[in-house]
This record gives sequence, C-alpha cells and structure tokens, in this order.
Amino acid sequence: MSERIREKLNILADAAKYDVSCSSSGGTRKNDNKGLGDSHASGICHTYTEDGRCVSLLKILLTNHCIFDCAYCVSRKSNDIERAAFTVEEVVSLTMNFYRRNYIEGLFLSSGIFKNADFTMERLLKVVKKLRLEERFNGYIHLKTIPGASDELITEAGMYADRMSINLEMPTESGLKLLAPDKSHQDVIQPLGLVQNQIVQFKADKKLIRNVPKFVPAGQSTQMVIGATPETDKDIMQTADTFYRNFSLKRVYYSGYIPISNDNRLPLLGSQPPLIRENRLYQTDWLMRFYGFHVNELLNDINPHLDIDIDPKLSWALRNLQFFPVDINVAAYKMILRIPGIGVSSAKKIVQARQFGKLRIDQLKKIGVAYNRARHFIKCADSPYQLKDYQGTQIKSFIMAESQSKYLKHDTQQLILF
Repeated sequence: MSERIREKLNILADAAKYDVSCSSSGGTRKNDNKGLGDSHASGICHTYTEDGRCVSLLKILLTNHCIFDCAYCVSRKSNDIERAAFTVEEVVSLTMNFYRRNYIEGLFLSSGIFKNADFTMERLLKVVKKLRLEERFNGYIHLKTIPGASDELITEAGMYADRMSINLEMPTESGLKLLAPDKSHQDVIQPLGLVQNQIVQFKADKKLIRNVPKFVPAGQSTQMVIGATPETDKDIMQTADTFYRNFSLKRVYYSGYIPISNDNRLPLLGSQPPLIRENRLYQTDWLMRFYGFHVNELLNDINPHLDIDIDPKLSWALRNLQFFPVDINVAAYKMILRIPGIGVSSAKKIVQARQFGKLRIDQLKKIGVAYNRARHFIKCADSPYQLKDYQGTQIKSFIMAESQSKYLKHDTQQLILF
C-alpha cells in the first residue's frame, strides 16, 4: 500500500466512525460461480450479527469533502480538517486486498457530498458495480444512499448492495432545520420510499418468475443523532416508530452526539456524549420490535423521558402494577414477555415447559429467568406468600440495591468513545 493511500485511509476511516448504522443482519448473498466472499451472516467493521458473532468490514467514506455545512457533522464544509478522496479504483483495490488478507468480510461505504448528489452517487455505484461484476465479489456491501440522488441511480445501486441506508440525522424536522437548514426529512423519505417499493415489487416478481435478481436483500436502515437538539425521548421514539411502520426498516440507530464544535446551537465542547440515554433508547426500540410494546405505552405526554437509572421495561412495569403479579403457569405469552427479568427466549421456554407441569422457582432460574428481578412481578407454584403489597418506589429500590449494573456501580461519565 502506498503512503498516499495509507494517508487517505487514515483520514476517511476516521471520518466514517461517526456513522453507527452498520449492522449486517439479513445478508444472504451466496458465493456462486467461483467468486470471492460470501455475505451470509457477514458483517461490518466490528459489529455483531443476529446470532451474536463479531464480524468486521472496511468502513470508509469515499470522500470527506462536502458541499453542506451541517453543524453536527465533522465533515461540514466550514470545518478546518484535512480532506481526502478515494478514486473508485482505490476503494475496489483496498476492499479486495483487505479481503484476501482476511482482514474484513465486506464493505461499508458512505461519502460526503461533493459537487452534487448524483455526482457522488454515481461514484458509489461504480464502486459496487466494479466489485460485483469485475471482481466477482460476493461479500457483504452496505451502501449509504445520497439524499437527492436520482431514482435511477438509487434503484441500480440496490441491485448490487446487500443493505442500503440513509441517515435521518435529527429526530424532528425542526431540529434538522436548526442545525442543517439546507436539508429536509423529505430528502430522506423519498429514497426510503423508493427502495421500499422496489423491495416489495421484486418480492412479488419472485413469486411469478423463477430467476429474479436480489434487490437490497438485507433491507434498509437509518440513523438519528441524539442529544444535539432538545427533542424528548418521546419525540425520538415516535419518529422511529413512524419510520419502522412506513418503510419496514430493519433498524433505526441512535447515535449520541459527540461535541465537535463551538457552535452555540450545540452542546459545549467537552460535554459527555449521552451514552446511557443512547442505551435506553436502544432498549426501548427492542421492546417495540420484539416484545409487543407500543411506543405510547413506554413514552407519552405524562412520561416523555426514559429513566436513566432503570431500563424501560422495568419502568413500565412499575408504572403499571395493576397488571401484576402475573401467574407464570397460566398467563399468555404476550404478558409473560412484559415481565421484567424475562426475555424472549425465557418466555418461549416457560410456555413450552409448563405443558408438563406447574413451574417452580428453581425451574424458572434454570430456564434463564432473572428471578431476583422477576420475583416482584410473578407468581409460580411455590411463590412465597406475601402479606404486604409494595409500592413501585419500594420495588425499584429493592431491585437497584440488588443490581450489578455497571451504570450504578461506576461513574456514568465515559471519557473515551472510540
């Protein structure tokens, strides 16, 4: 690798680290015709697949030059930083050389916008086409869509990428206009809708035609920056819920804002990124996608913010003690899912195991239930008789006293994010 390419790689890989929307779940492109790579369960940078395996991928920007001046972005045009740009051939060469050395399993490619959206999107498209058609690379490719690019370019890119994503940036239109006046949520909604419609159409065609090419087989995702603007957690999660429903997104990512500017519209330099808040938002997202919670149950006008000291499932349970205790041996699966200390896997095991007899405390522990937490909300065959009904604040104090959470035992500030 030449010194100049190494220098570009250092600059553009560092600039790409602020984009966290890099999950690889859902890739199913297989290696046929003696090509290179196989995207099945492959991943991006250092992240995790759905089955929990850590995987890696070359994660870079095509360029950090940008025509926009978004206050929250390190690559904004007014920022005095070192600029660089890869050629199409350089990105292809890096990807193939790193793959052959077993450093990576695919490519995450994004870019600043230089000249205009179509000019940038054309070059991203050339990279993925060259990898697929000339290099016969079958590894995982996650491609960032450029807002404002033509429908034709976006559609063609979807024929070669495993996943496409486009960043919503701020949770609300007002927040986006405050920090990036030249941008609009409509610039994101239009390409998301286009790709979603194409995914649906290709699936419909596959039912009628034997050989239909893959189109964005791992779906779409988006990302929101958290903490740069004053939205509530309710605002953030209602936006996420809307985009999940309207565009069948695979994931919404929540990126805690890292202060990079003295702009008076933003948190001060030296302020800590809202990492615990970010974690709570991910937990809320998980409850909405896998536990059957509606966003308004978790966040509403009465409770617009998530608790920092306890997870959102426990917080909901403490606010809704009228639903508890739940009899583990008769309750419906959906209600068992709502019990703090019981996850999806444990809930399924409970439903299966109770067919053979009533469950007891020791059996629940063996199944994987976090009993010290769940015991405040359940009844089972040998639950101890309690004369006193505890209040939510009392139960919370019991659980927090028993908790081994790192957030409770250590300072909540984290000095190093990367």
